[in-house]
Amino acid sequence: MPSPLLEMRNVTKRFPGVVAMDDVSIDFRSGEVHAVIGENGAGKSTMMNIVAGSLQPNEGMIRVDGSETAFPTPLASQAAGIRVVFQELSLCWNLSIGENVMLPALARRAPLLPMASRRAGHAAKPVLDRLGLSSMDPETPVERLTVAQQQLVEIARAISQNARVLVLDEPNSALSPAESARLFDVVRELRAEGVCIIYVSHHLDEVLELADRISVMRDGRLVTTFDKTEETTTADLVTHMVGREMETSDQYALREMADHAGETVLSVSGLCVPGELEDAHLEVATGEIVGIAGLPDSGTAVLADAIFGTVQRRGEVSMNGIRLAPGRPAHSIAAGMAYIPADRRGAGALLSMSVAENTVASALGRFLRRGFLRRRPIRDTSEEYVAKLDAKVASLGQTIATLSGGNQQKIILARGLVTGPKLLILHEPTRGIDVGAKAEIYAILKSLAEDGMAILMISSEMPELILHTGRVVVLAEGQVSGQLTGADITEEAIMSLATVSHRRAA
Repeated sequence: MPSPLLEMRNVTKRFPGVVAMDDVSIDFRSGEVHAVIGENGAGKSTMMNIVAGSLQPNEGMIRVDGSETAFPTPLASQAAGIRVVFQELSLCWNLSIGENVMLPALARRAPLLPMASRRAGHAAKPVLDRLGLSSMDPETPVERLTVAQQQLVEIARAISQNARVLVLDEPNSALSPAESARLFDVVRELRAEGVCIIYVSHHLDEVLELADRISVMRDGRLVTTFDKTEETTTADLVTHMVGREMETSDQYALREMADHAGETVLSVSGLCVPGELEDAHLEVATGEIVGIAGLPDSGTAVLADAIFGTVQRRGEVSMNGIRLAPGRPAHSIAAGMAYIPADRRGAGALLSMSVAENTVASALGRFLRRGFLRRRPIRDTSEEYVAKLDAKVASLGQTIATLSGGNQQKIILARGLVTGPKLLILHEPTRGIDVGAKAEIYAILKSLAEDGMAILMISSEMPELILHTGRVVVLAEGQVSGQLTGADITEEAIMSLATVSHRRAA
């Protein structure tokens, strides 16, 4: 058995009111894929931040190659050969793909010796090719890319640095099946080259496919580490994660949709965003959960922003028969629309602000008196929604950045619900959260629909669409290629519509 490359011994990390890691001892070896799994709040994110040098443990030690060390800064971690790719992206939006990939090399250059974008792109080309991105122009600004493409650029940057330890946090949460398959091939290649890969994921099927060893965390503690065998099942992993066996109904809370929808709330016709959407049309009625499906370049990435008004559009968007002006999100909110974006940390959460401030941020006018915020109503409203959505928080004053992904999502959802919406738009509502938190989110959405709310859910997760919507509208090449209802909503039917070529049809 090879000696550990990276070890944590009796590591404890405390935050006010929370023990995020509790006496954890774990080791990682060269040439292995070591998966770390657990529900949101289990301690995985804290572990990654300690390995990355972003957080310091209160107790315990870290060893590299058997020698005790410390990572007081991210640079110290990187000097030890550790690279961490977090789920929430850290790209420089004003730079090109090549410049982002080569950013560590650029940072080491003297200020008066900049690397031209074309030169950076040339240097980045081999690693982009390795990830199957040979068709992308390295000089393209990353702000023009889809979330999936941005995620691959982030991974490319880490791979380019010849890491000894590569930590991947939900690395394919926005990737297509083909992109995921290529990423998995690269992970296997790196393992064969002797790289230690720490793989953090809520997708248990891919954990079973890739991992050599699997560590399970729960409530800040390491529950167990075991070698994966042919007999290891998803049910085994879930049982270790939650501490009990889970029934299918616990995991998915199958929806019981009404036989017919109510009155039309949202009507979209001729919706166009140049280069991304063309003549899209759909409707959502009261009590209905409508899913939106499509491949990464199908137009799903921009659909919610176009409807809500955060990007310029052509075409008509109406709420309850009243046409909304484009580019005016405030009018959409006033008309009864709430939007939960896919980029939870970048566009959703106000990371430096408290739970209470995040909860009421979309409805501050309700809490003003003579120009001053009324603290008691803010507290009462925040307590109401934290309780209603069963969000796990230490206090209303806790910054949202310190919450687990699932609890961040609940607070962002609360912020939308505080406005009293008639229509709730969710883009990737359970991206990067665990199976238990997913079940809670699904139950909340089902309850909202039963109370008459119209819900539009854009998702890349097939089970989410199949089990939790009554109707699925499928996009392909920027156009609606068809819709499915009830028992007709299957993975095969969705993929058939998602791969329609409108160009060939024309």
